[in-house]
Amino acid sequence: MKPHDMGTLFDQCAHTGTRVHLDRPFDIAPERGTFYTVAELAGLVRDAAGWLAEAGVGPGDRVAIVKRNHWDYDLLACAAVRIGAVPAKLSGLLPDDTVELLLKRLGPAVLVTDRPSLGAERILRVEDFAAASPPAPHRRHDDAPLLICHTSGTTGTPKLVVHTTRTIIDRLARPESVRWPVLGLRRDDVLGNASAYAHGRTFCWTASALCLAPKEIVILSDSSSAATVFGRHRPTVIEALPSAYVRWRPLAGTPENPFRRVRRFVSTYDAVHPPVIRTMLHATGRKCPLWMQGWGQSETGPLSFRFFTRRSAQTTRDLGRPLPGLARLRVVDPETAEPVPPGTAGLVLARTRARCVAYVGEQDRWEAKAHGPWWNTGDLGVVSRTGAVTLLDREVDSVPGMSCLEVEDKIEDRLPSIAECVLLSAAGRAPIPVVVTDTGLDPARWRAAVLDLPPLGEPVVLPWEEVPRTGTGKVRRLELLARLTGTAETHGSGRWT
Repeated sequence: MKPHDMGTLFDQCAHTGTRVHLDRPFDIAPERGTFYTVAELAGLVRDAAGWLAEAGVGPGDRVAIVKRNHWDYDLLACAAVRIGAVPAKLSGLLPDDTVELLLKRLGPAVLVTDRPSLGAERILRVEDFAAASPPAPHRRHDDAPLLICHTSGTTGTPKLVVHTTRTIIDRLARPESVRWPVLGLRRDDVLGNASAYAHGRTFCWTASALCLAPKEIVILSDSSSAATVFGRHRPTVIEALPSAYVRWRPLAGTPENPFRRVRRFVSTYDAVHPPVIRTMLHATGRKCPLWMQGWGQSETGPLSFRFFTRRSAQTTRDLGRPLPGLARLRVVDPETAEPVPPGTAGLVLARTRARCVAYVGEQDRWEAKAHGPWWNTGDLGVVSRTGAVTLLDREVDSVPGMSCLEVEDKIEDRLPSIAECVLLSAAGRAPIPVVVTDTGLDPARWRAAVLDLPPLGEPVVLPWEEVPRTGTGKVRRLELLARLTGTAETHGSGRWT
């Protein structure tokens, strides 16, 4: 079974035997509990489509969704698609002023939210959800807007990314729905997900997961519920945010360790530092577990893949190679945009048929990043003669003569007791290391860890809760830099953020 019409996806998969477990009830259906069959989920999607239609939503309208993190983001999105509308998923962790700006760009017909009024003319409160009979499913052209999601927003206001059925479903979800040997999802798998459901990745994941029909799907809206929920329904495959894996490291070493049956871990959104990967791979009782890391962007989908084993998880900056037929990569000089020889650092450009078609309200920024069929990722990296890509830094976060990400890897390897190290590029001064830990930092161990590294500023020690993050758990580096220094000026130009 292959996905195509997201409006009727759940109906098409209703015959499967997949059982779905939630860590808490959906916000739109708190009375329906935490267990669903796919047929019951299909009924909820139809109920939501009727609710939106009765509110006056019709074909071509935009429906903005802003709420607490949960998979019902994607159920609401499918409900909007069913009646011909275009869902726009906005993270509930965005501050009010950012949401107001994005809503102004969107001009939605309806805002579905659990927040107080955000200024939209027509608001549907999540807690007022009422089931209603939907109109007949509406089909749209494959190149018409299907979904609007947003970028993580690590460098400022998130961009509103427009995808079509052709870019996000045909080019991304359909290949992922193949039952590939070894790597593919099996019918007896228990598939766990702890993600940021306001982002485009989970819309694509929803399509492939339902079509592959595993035995169980286990949804975490909060990664802290892993011990109890994964403990009851032990996953064999997990996809989670990098920040979730970081927070799970202590859990992996406890007697309650719920990761013993996992054969494959999947991470997206951002690279995960090697100590985290090694911890999780050693937490499972499987003989040969795999870690699959995808690198890409909201605008492009995945661009390359890398697989790690217990032996190979020494560096995560080698991001592997593009899958044949999925994407191509090349590196250009940041100043001239001319290609550079293999093995030379520069700006990474990507060519993929899954590229988004627009930025809502900021098409000039989209056009500035599009070079014919090529897309400027804004990342600095190296592509080898064999096609492997090594990520150095985001251009805006770069420091001349070094890779901040590589230095972060080394520090985390040498100080396994810390949760995270974030190196901030600060114009006119040495990079500022921010050490994220709830247990403090021993000065002598720090000095020993950085002795052979490039010159760094004095470390700033912060607990996890005081580090500003995006909805996907990425550190808002510019915001953190401004908080610490009074300015967000870095060594990079920021022209391609």
